[in-house]
Amino acid sequence: MSNSLYYQPKREIDACFMPQCQLLNPKLKYSKLTNEDSVTSRISPGQYSTLESSSGIGSYGSQLDSKLYPPDQRYYSPDNANNSPMNGYCNMIGSGSHVAPLEMDSWGKVIEMIARKDLKQVLVACATAVVENDQLVAQWLMDELRQMVSVSGEPIQRLGAYMLEGLVARQASSGSSIYKALKCKEPASADLLSYMHILFEVCPYIKFGYMSANGAIAEALKNEKRVHIIDFQIGQGSQWVTLLQAFAARPGGAPHIRITGIDDSYSAYARGGGLNIVGQRLSRLARAFKVPFEFHAVDISGYLVQLKDLKVRRGEALAVNFAFMLHHMPDESVSTENHRDRLLRLVKSLNPKVVTLVEQECNTNTAAFLPRFLETLDYYMAMFESMDVTLPRVHKDRINVEQHCLARDVVNLIACEGAERVERQELLGKWRSRFTMAGFKPYPLSGLVNSTIKALLKELL
Repeated sequence: MSNSLYYQPKREIDACFMPQCQLLNPKLKYSKLTNEDSVTSRISPGQYSTLESSSGIGSYGSQLDSKLYPPDQRYYSPDNANNSPMNGYCNMIGSGSHVAPLEMDSWGKVIEMIARKDLKQVLVACATAVVENDQLVAQWLMDELRQMVSVSGEPIQRLGAYMLEGLVARQASSGSSIYKALKCKEPASADLLSYMHILFEVCPYIKFGYMSANGAIAEALKNEKRVHIIDFQIGQGSQWVTLLQAFAARPGGAPHIRITGIDDSYSAYARGGGLNIVGQRLSRLARAFKVPFEFHAVDISGYLVQLKDLKVRRGEALAVNFAFMLHHMPDESVSTENHRDRLLRLVKSLNPKVVTLVEQECNTNTAAFLPRFLETLDYYMAMFESMDVTLPRVHKDRINVEQHCLARDVVNLIACEGAERVERQELLGKWRSRFTMAGFKPYPLSGLVNSTIKALLKELL
């Protein structure tokens, strides 16, 4: 990981990144910048810049053996012109990590995909049965899937295990309780912090997002003497290590930096205490870099933040950072309060110099269940495949990393609805629309920032 940002530091440090655990973008192509991750920055008032770069319901296994089960006459009807028990049933066949629709017009197709152990297609067929409220078929496919998934197997088997758990919970109308049970199974805070660190190291997508946002901030504030950075989900504070180092190497000396960190319960549990831990760590680093530094802790969740909590001062150039945070804020489809847009309007009222948005581009907010299921399958499949390359399957912590940092999000996406579904990602176009409605305007990143990001991508190859 390169620490070379936009002001070349004269010394390197071995920064220990302990990031917040959020969804990241495994579809990022390292060979070029794509629009799979979006980093949006407001460079001057009214402008922002964009880098487009198991509780069950009972078992029917004995009645529905996949090798022997014939078409059941109870499925025939005058409307079934092909005399097929599942005529019109929609199956999805995938190529690589992409899933595309295919009409399934016979029961034999289901038997065939099970016989060849096509786990991806069986998962989608089961999700379709759940959507159609076909409990008998859904339960049969769940029983078959239990024989195919494994938390220690191939990437699709590991992801399939967690997606099956979500389907079972949804079918049993226990999505919320399953999700809460997963949260209750969290390991000791020190262990969780370690798992989050491993995820950060083996999946470079968070690192890429942080470094891109830091580049936009460093560029926008390069001539400022006093800087105030508001981080709406500071996590472990790891994003700011390299930025402090870059400011320390700035020609003419480092500015006075004040960071306001807003908390979240997941990160607080992982670090084993309040934001004072983050403030102390960043203060030690700032002293080592000889950077004048203050830390302001806001010990509340982001959706509760009000203007009075931010302590904005005159004479400070303001930067606001939304890294993997806004997709957790309920919008107009969930609540009339619409905290997602409310926070953007609040930030606009502060007249910041730069605003950065780092999010995974995935349409899981308002999409219906089956399209959302396919997005989740596609998105996480790429992530699990990338982890299979960088983290040996026999690694003792790999299962823990996937279970404690990824499984809870997968289950939430599949099993929960309404306010209980907190994983609500959006596409770049929708984020751009929200920023525009809040009063921001796009502004491109400079050639210097882009070249530095490209250098980072080459290093990650």
